[in-house]
Amino acid sequence: MKGKWKVPFWVLLALYCLLLSQSFKGCFSAFSLPRPSWKKQSKFGSSLVFPLAGNVYPKGYYQVTINVGQPPKPYFLDIDTGSDLTWLQCDAPCAKCAPAPHSLYKPNKNIVKCKDPVCASLHLPANHHCHTPDEQCDYEVEYADHGSSLGVLVKDAFPLRFTNGSTVSPPLVFGCGYNQEVPASTPAPFTDGILGLGNGKSSVLSQLSSLGLIRHVVGHCLSGQGGGFLFFGDDVLPSSGIVWTPIVRASSEKHYSLGPADLLFSGQATGIKGIPIIFDSGSTYSYFNSDAYKILVSSIKKDINTKQLTEAVDDKSLPVCWKVSKSFKSIHDAKSYFKPLTLSFTKAKNVQLQLPPEAYLVRTEHGNICLGILDGSEVGLGNYNIIGDISMVDKMVIYDNEKQQIGWVSANCNKLP
Repeated sequence: MKGKWKVPFWVLLALYCLLLSQSFKGCFSAFSLPRPSWKKQSKFGSSLVFPLAGNVYPKGYYQVTINVGQPPKPYFLDIDTGSDLTWLQCDAPCAKCAPAPHSLYKPNKNIVKCKDPVCASLHLPANHHCHTPDEQCDYEVEYADHGSSLGVLVKDAFPLRFTNGSTVSPPLVFGCGYNQEVPASTPAPFTDGILGLGNGKSSVLSQLSSLGLIRHVVGHCLSGQGGGFLFFGDDVLPSSGIVWTPIVRASSEKHYSLGPADLLFSGQATGIKGIPIIFDSGSTYSYFNSDAYKILVSSIKKDINTKQLTEAVDDKSLPVCWKVSKSFKSIHDAKSYFKPLTLSFTKAKNVQLQLPPEAYLVRTEHGNICLGILDGSEVGLGNYNIIGDISMVDKMVIYDNEKQQIGWVSANCNKLP
């Protein structure tokens, strides 16, 4: 009613709360404004688990389906622990894009500026340095297989569902790629982009961790039969059986490095000593430096019964292949012809990575068996020695950036945790 003094509702509420609890803070907390949906998840309350598709051969990679945007749209991304930045092929417009399973991502005035901390963390090349803080943040990433992506950073919602059933849609920074180079050796069809799983600030993992949504832990379980799963957080880890070794990282290095290791063949020394090892899910095969590779190939060939196995020089699937009188029906048919390999890490006591024949051999479409460990020097890796997808199949591999350690344990990767 006009002209009549009225006590505001909030004053009455405060007096009522004061009489009951003698606490203004406790009363008003119940009437606080709702937080953004992506902040509703309790800190480190659960994990994220994503099914994987793909295989070592013939596809050559494992991919995850990630939803991006509002409304969300699905994209297939190649999982890569060897890089940080996640990017999608982007209609910006696209100067050079490869054929992809989905339509190009369309940015919606969500360009990230140079002043964003994620932009600064990328260590952009000299020709992409920002002149002013409000410029758009360009990026350029190059990979060991000579693939690359050039574009601009954007920010958009990533709708996610945790293992406890709760959902969030945090805004995350990623690359909008409008110029891609795809290696000629990569079989089509290609993915929509790359999911970088490194520990740098630009990775989706680091961004989710900095928001308090998950622990800074990522892992994968690649099935030798194809498929598997990817996980963020540590709630899905088995309670026992994991072999852990420290991450050995130089100040300028971002790789998941495990330090030096000796290579054993059938439990015996090969003379390959102290080679530095890197885990990289973005590599289909494993790679040794030139000297180590030559010793390994020599050791395997000396051990082979040439009356049973002969070299398949006509099979160009991989550099070194063998055949039998009747073609191999599966990789398991070849196991009896080959001995296991072991990487024994010299800076961690009693830590070994066992590589049975199926962790370094490939059965090709011709029914032959090929060596899935390649000469890294021939592809420009120098002295790097890479453990790729082929050598991580049927193992849960965990990259714990909080405790700075990497672990692995044999697992059934066909079953989601």
